[in-house]
Amino acid sequence: MNNCTERIYNGLVKENPTFVLMLGMCPTLAVTTSAINGVGMGLSTTVVLVLSNMLISMLRKIIPDSVRMPAFIVVVASFVTIVQFLLEGFVPSLYASLGLYIPLIVVNCIILGRAESYASKNPVMPSIFDGIGMGLGFTVGLTAIGIVREVIGTGAIFGQQLLPLADAAAGKGGYVPVTIFILPPGAFLVLAFLVALQNKVRNNAARKGKKVVEAAGCGEGCASCGNGACSGKVFPTGNEK
Repeated sequence: MNNCTERIYNGLVKENPTFVLMLGMCPTLAVTTSAINGVGMGLSTTVVLVLSNMLISMLRKIIPDSVRMPAFIVVVASFVTIVQFLLEGFVPSLYASLGLYIPLIVVNCIILGRAESYASKNPVMPSIFDGIGMGLGFTVGLTAIGIVREVIGTGAIFGQQLLPLADAAAGKGGYVPVTIFILPPGAFLVLAFLVALQNKVRNNAARKGKKVVEAAGCGEGCASCGNGACSGKVFPTGNEK
């Protein structure tokens, strides 16, 4: 189970598809005009990713190497079609909002990348959790971008008006939406700011970790370490009995 937990952590933090690996940028930039679109696209991709990872892992010893990629695409396309029909039947408004980007999940580099690099080489259970981790990481990324764009661009979140809008005709003051954030340039701006923020947090955490290690007397060179308690163990003085 430790390996399964590691796969989820890997997808959410260490190798987040959106903020670290920068994969799947087309849907990331195109559909995140609102938070609900980000959640819908992320969860749809997660379902396809988990199911395709599971099936590809089960068939990894049967699929010949010569037709590996075509076979992966057929598997992914089958699950995408199922998800597309389910969205069209049960969530038609979301289906209309996502539009063409639902069938384009077939060629999403996150799904094909995980199928090739992980699911085709590992057992079923770790592959399932790898799909869950990567899918949730993708969902978190899209939702975060969608929330920022929707709040700044419309003053709403998940379709609910968060800030009262200004009405010049009625002489009412209020929030004036920055409409560029729900346009294509806004997607690039928000993505850049969120990636920069994540890098800042990670760098600060790395610096704090380094200071803790140095305070413990374990610098980069053990030979020059001033901590006799540990340097004597690594570099014997010749007086040990």
